[in-house]
Amino acid sequence: MTAITSYGDISPAVAAYSVVQMLKRAMPYLHIEKFGQSYPLPTNSTQTAKFRRYFLTGATGTAGPDATAANPFYIPVATQALIEGVTPAGSLMTNQDYTVTLAQYGDFITTTDVVEDTHTDSILQQATEILGEQAAVTVETIRYNVLKAGTNVFYGNAVAGRSSVITAVALTDQRRVTTGLNRQNAKKISSVVASNPDFNTKSVEAAYFAICHPDLETDIRNMTGFIPVASYGPHTSPFEGEIGSVEQVRYLTSTVFLPFPDAGGAKGLLRSTSGTNADVYPILIFGRDAFGLVPLKGKSSMTPMVVNPKPSSGDPLGQRGTIGWKLYTAVVILQDAFMARLEVGATA
Repeated sequence: MTAITSYGDISPAVAAYSVVQMLKRAMPYLHIEKFGQSYPLPTNSTQTAKFRRYFLTGATGTAGPDATAANPFYIPVATQALIEGVTPAGSLMTNQDYTVTLAQYGDFITTTDVVEDTHTDSILQQATEILGEQAAVTVETIRYNVLKAGTNVFYGNAVAGRSSVITAVALTDQRRVTTGLNRQNAKKISSVVASNPDFNTKSVEAAYFAICHPDLETDIRNMTGFIPVASYGPHTSPFEGEIGSVEQVRYLTSTVFLPFPDAGGAKGLLRSTSGTNADVYPILIFGRDAFGLVPLKGKSSMTPMVVNPKPSSGDPLGQRGTIGWKLYTAVVILQDAFMARLEVGATA
């Protein structure tokens, strides 16, 4: 008698092992995972995740004298001296909610009875590993597409827009970004989601973190003050894909973070897809609490699905089976003022 499980033709124990194997192979690709507010949504609860921010407002319900449209969360200061016997107006605590609806993603590959019976390799293990990579890159791409649409944008050499970008990244560009983040009271990131299948955090040296395409590595290394990961002190551990730091910013690269092809001005010495206009590369620089996500972590993060070849109405000889995965995930920008997109070219 064959047990019917939610994992197809594998037991819950094997499914749990498969999830761990998928995540072990997946984690080096998940840069964005490390730097957001993580909200692991429990199963059998809801399809909507809600992130809530609390802040003080003045006695009249305003956000305080230093608030701006981009960052309404400045704390109103209490500089008025108290008068004996007179109760002051006081402040109010309010909140703002950010909701995001989970979407489901997944894919599978088909196997045959001949492969399972005659192949010398472990098909389940190999398929599990490569599908784990696919799941990770899928999630990272989905998150990147959301975050690169943020509204806090800087352009290389302070040009007016993307179509005018004709320079590689420079220290002055980075300083314009970090000054902007500092002026918005953005906090540096001092704890991140750990690079393992479990859901937990670890402390890191406070910094802003930047993600970008590997094509920018040479230009970043040429920036004044660049420190490679090999020169980090004993108290700073580099992440997968990290190349080094410049002043307040640590840089991580991944081929997931693709450029806008031919979106800049005349290419000059910059990389170009068509050979005419420069490709424009986004560098996303994050402060703390800039965005929230439902992470690819924990026991209910990803469901492997294995169906062994067996006779059925559509496959009477039991010649085909499948190995696949599915998951729910979502990401939402919580505060545009706490992250920035710097758009530059890359030296060819």
